[in-house]
Amino acid sequence: MTETILVQDLSEDQARAELARLAQILLRANDQYHAKDAPEISDAEYDRLKRRNAEIELRFPDLKRQDSPSEMVGARPADGFTKVTHAVAMMSLGNAFDAADVADFDRSVRKYLGLGADASLSYTAEPKIDGLSLSLRYERGALVQAATRGDGQVGENVTENALNIQGIPHHIENAPAILEVRGEVYMSHRDFDALNARQAETGGKSFANPRNAAAGSLRQLDARITRSRPLGFFAYAWGELSEPLSDTQMGAIRRLGDFGFDTNALTQVCDTTDQLLAHYRLIEEQRATLGYDIDGVVYKVDDLALQSRLGFRSTTPRWAIAHKFPAELAWTRLEGIDIQVGRTGALSPVARLHPVTVGGVVVSNATLHNEDYIAGRNAKGGEIRDGKDIRIGDWVQVYRAGDVIPKVADVDLSKRPDNAVAYDFPTRCPECGSDAIREEGDAVRRCTGGLICPAQAVEKLKHFVSRKAFDIDGLGARQVEAFYVDPDLPVKTPADIFTLQKRDAANLNKLANRKGWGVQSAANLWAAIEEKRAIPLGRLLFALGIRHLGEAASNLIATHYGSWEAFERAITAAADRTGPEWEELLGIDGVGEVMAQTLVASFAQQAERQSIDALVAQLDVQDATKPKTEGSPVAGLTVVFTGTLEKMTRAEAKARAEALGAKVSGSVSKKTDILIAGPGAGSKAKKAAELGVRTLDEDGWLQLITPA
Repeated sequence: MTETILVQDLSEDQARAELARLAQILLRANDQYHAKDAPEISDAEYDRLKRRNAEIELRFPDLKRQDSPSEMVGARPADGFTKVTHAVAMMSLGNAFDAADVADFDRSVRKYLGLGADASLSYTAEPKIDGLSLSLRYERGALVQAATRGDGQVGENVTENALNIQGIPHHIENAPAILEVRGEVYMSHRDFDALNARQAETGGKSFANPRNAAAGSLRQLDARITRSRPLGFFAYAWGELSEPLSDTQMGAIRRLGDFGFDTNALTQVCDTTDQLLAHYRLIEEQRATLGYDIDGVVYKVDDLALQSRLGFRSTTPRWAIAHKFPAELAWTRLEGIDIQVGRTGALSPVARLHPVTVGGVVVSNATLHNEDYIAGRNAKGGEIRDGKDIRIGDWVQVYRAGDVIPKVADVDLSKRPDNAVAYDFPTRCPECGSDAIREEGDAVRRCTGGLICPAQAVEKLKHFVSRKAFDIDGLGARQVEAFYVDPDLPVKTPADIFTLQKRDAANLNKLANRKGWGVQSAANLWAAIEEKRAIPLGRLLFALGIRHLGEAASNLIATHYGSWEAFERAITAAADRTGPEWEELLGIDGVGEVMAQTLVASFAQQAERQSIDALVAQLDVQDATKPKTEGSPVAGLTVVFTGTLEKMTRAEAKARAEALGAKVSGSVSKKTDILIAGPGAGSKAKKAAELGVRTLDEDGWLQLITPA
C-alpha cells in the first residue's frame, strides 16, 4: 500500500493513487464529523492524513485534485435544514503541533509583513473550544439568523435552535447595524454527564464526548430537543460588520463581552513566541478543570490592521494558527485510587480521575498496574518516572493511544498537595477481608479468599459462561451479575447454573414473570443450559478459570489425559508435587512448573474442589478427541524431542507426533518411550541413556513414522 511509503519515495503514479485514496477518506471523515456528528476516525488520525495529503501536493503540485482535501472546510450542509450563504466565509485554521511549528508561524507572519525578528509583534492566545462553530447575524441589534459553518461558504439555518441557547443574546444594545458574531457551541462536562445519564434511563443514544453531544443537540430539526439540552456559547470572532469593533483582536473580544456574550477569560495578549508557549502550557495544565473541552490554543495577530494586510490563503487565514494538544495526552487530577479484584484474586489499582477528554473519549479512570508502579518502581525494582510515586491529589499525565486502556504516564511534583501521603497498598482484600499476599516473583498481590470472595466468584462465573468456555446463549455477564445477587434464584457457583430450571420450577416467583424476561426467553435459557451439559474436556478445563490455564494449555492437557476421570485421578495424586503423576504433568510439552503448581493447588483446596466436583456431577464431560492412529507405530507412546532438528521445525515435529497418537513430553522420565535427539542434544540424551530409553536421530524418527 502507498500508505506505507514515505512521501519522498513515492513515484508519480503512486502519488496519484495516494491522493485519490486520501481524498476519499478525508471527504467521508469531514461528512461524518461536520454533517452527521458521528466521527469515525480520531482528530489525530485526521490531522495525520491531511498533513500527508499536503506533503504529496507540495511535491507533486500538478497532481492536486479538484476535490483536494486541502481545499475543504467542514462539509456540505445536511438535508433537512435551509441553506445560508455566509456573507464572509467561515475559514478553518492551520495547525501547529510543536514549538517549532509555532516559531515557523511567527517567522512566516514577519516575512509577509516585512518585519524583522526584533520588531514588536503581539498575538492573542486563547483556548480552542472543542465544539460546533456557529455564526450569529444581528441587524440593528436583533438576532435575525444563526448558521453553522457547513462547508465554509454555505451553512445550515439553525436560528430557532440558537434562540434556545443560554449565553446568546436575542437583542444587543448599541451594536453596529450589521454584526455577525462567531464562536463555538459547547456542552460542559457536568451537563454532558447528566445528558448521558438521562439518555441511558430512556434508552436513548449515548454520546462519546461533549463535542458530539453539543453538535447533535444544536443540529436538531425539532427545536424543542435543543431547548431541553444545556448548551453554552463562547464568542471569539466575527464575520460581516458595518463598522469595526476595535483596532485589536483583544479589544474586539472585550467589546463582544460588553454586548453580553460569554468570552473566554483565559484569552491573553503575548508579545513573544516564548510567552505564547508559556500560555499554551498554562492552559494545557488547566485543561481538565475548565469544565468544558478544549483541544488546543489559538494564536492570532492582535493588530486588526495587520490581520487585514496578511489576509487569507484558500481556506485558512495567514494571521492565525491552532496549536493542538497531543491527541493522546492530557493532564488531570488524581482524585482517588480504587482497588478492583479480578477472577484470579489479583488486586488491580485503578486511578479515579477528574474527567478529561483524551483522544476523543472522556476518560475518568486509568490503570495503575500494580503496587510497584504506584511506588515508582518496575518489577525488578528499578526506577520508572524518575522514581516519582503516585499519590491521591497529584496532578498526573494520562495517555491513551487507539483502544488501549488509559494509563498514568507522569506526575507533576510541583503541584503535589502539601498533605499528600504515599499510597499504602492494601494487604487485605477490599471485597472479603481475606489476606492479600504477594508471592515471590509475582508482580501482583492476590486475595486468598477464593470462592468466599464475591469479586472472584462473580468474575469466575463471567469467565465460565464466556464464548470460549461454556458459551451459554442468554447467559452473559449482565445476567450472571443479576443471578449472583438474586434472593430467589442465586447463582454462586458454576454448578448452580445447571440447577436453575429445577429451582425455578419450585419457586413462586418464576423467571418468566420477571422484568426483562418472558415465557419464551426463559424457555430459551433452560434449553441453552441443557444443551451445554455435554461439554468437551478441554472447554471444561478452560472454563474453570484456573490461573495460567489458558485455552491452548487446557486442550493440551485434555488431549494428554483423554478423559475427565484420568485427569482427575492424576491431578489428585499429584497434590504433594512429587511422584510419577507430578512428573507426568510436568512432562506435558507446554506445561511449565508454575502452571502445574497452580493447577494442583486449585484441586487441593477444599472449597474449590467441592465446587468443581459439584459442577462435574451435573455434566456429561466428553473425552478429548483423539487422532485416528490405526496402524501408527507410535500411538500411545511418549516421545521427547531434544537438540536441533534439521528437516522440520520443533513445532512441526510435535504436531506430526501428536497426529500419530504419540504423547509429546518436554522432559525425559521412566515413562518416556523414545527420545529423538538432534545435534546439540545435552542433558536429556544423557538421562535417556541412564534410563535405557530408546534414542533415535531425526532420520531414524522419520523412517519410523513414514509408511513404507
